[in-house]
Amino acid sequence: MSATIQSATMQSAREHFMLASDVKGHKVVNKNAEDLGKIDDYMVDLETGRIAYAVLSFGGFLGMGDKLFAIPWSAFTIQLFENELRIVLGVDKEVLKEAQGFDKSQLPLSYANLSTVYHYYGYKPYWQTGN
Repeated sequence: MSATIQSATMQSAREHFMLASDVKGHKVVNKNAEDLGKIDDYMVDLETGRIAYAVLSFGGFLGMGDKLFAIPWSAFTIQLFENELRIVLGVDKEVLKEAQGFDKSQLPLSYANLSTVYHYYGYKPYWQTGN
């Protein structure tokens, strides 16, 4: 495969796929490019194979005192911006500040708790959508 075709193929793949290891620890911004923290982890639904939610670390100073938040995976978009991947959370910073955080020992969340999270952010739980 020529270098040009390989480069075009890699570019196309980057627009559709991302290594799971690149998601964890990745910086998250909102639509206004304000820093909202980073992806601390994410949960995979073992029955469906879908990413159920991301665990966002937000609100501390220099990594100290960060609160953890469960965020519906569907609330995120991943964009290629100036040749850099950007994870954008479609939630206002004030909504995030008012959200109920949790301790890492509470992971994973139950469907009941996760349903509350999805509704807080205005999303229908993925297991109720039929997708």
